[in-house]
Amino acid sequence: MLSPQSLSENDRRVVAAWAADCAERVLPLFEQEAPDDDRARDGITRARAFARGELDTAGEIRRRFAAGRAAQAATSPAGKAAAWAAGQASGVAHMGAHALGAAAYAAKAAQLAAPDGGGAAEIAWQVENMNQTVKNALQQLPLLGEDSSGPLGSGLLASGVLGENIRSLQSAFSETAQLARLSVR
Repeated sequence: MLSPQSLSENDRRVVAAWAADCAERVLPLFEQEAPDDDRARDGITRARAFARGELDTAGEIRRRFAAGRAAQAATSPAGKAAAWAAGQASGVAHMGAHALGAAAYAAKAAQLAAPDGGGAAEIAWQVENMNQTVKNALQQLPLLGEDSSGPLGSGLLASGVLGENIRSLQSAFSETAQLARLSVR
């Protein structure tokens, strides 16, 4: 049985493009520190290719950790978080919940780079750039901490600033859905 955090392949392809957008916004934080390391950019490129149907799930499952390992080349916490955002984006082919991980790490990178509101501004951008199809797919995921069978379980993404970022995102698109339902009535 698949984890509720997996999502269907079609939904993973939908959220992979959004996750790649989130990670790409903070990629310069990594590339400034490691200009010759293309692993993070390659992870984002592969996430987009997966979203377009050009790559298969099995192949991407085998390659999903390469982009995140680029964090070893970064020298600052913001650069590391940017590489981890790319790693999470490339992991969406494996499990849809990684899309929220990509967004959470991107917001963390933005906050570390601009402590006076960079993270909140990044989350606002992420929500604004989440089309209804992406929202519908992400709403199928369990709330953070409700299911232990994937990245939204009790692990790294559930705690600290990453957990706060994911809770903010899940709250934002849940509120949007509730408002849409009320306007239909």
